[in-house]
Amino acid sequence: MSNHSPLSNESIGPSGTETEQEHDRSSQYLHSVKGPAQFLSFWVAIALPFLHVPLLAQGLGDSSVILTFLVLLAINVVALYLGHGYNQD
Repeated sequence: MSNHSPLSNESIGPSGTETEQEHDRSSQYLHSVKGPAQFLSFWVAIALPFLHVPLLAQGLGDSSVILTFLVLLAINVVALYLGHGYNQD
């Protein structure tokens, strides 16, 4: 006669080393994505204002032009924030 437990081993949480390995893996992934994301954000923040010039030259009389300008401005602010630390030692 065997004594079966009502709980299987799967219901017990992962051991500390498994949790640490998952954390290390996610930390390593975030670190590998951070550099390219900062690079892209930095250059988008530099290039995006050149799209503002034709919109401003055309004039902001139309509501769709105003909306486009504001969306581009918001994207530029986000890109500046994300890319501000690029290539700093």
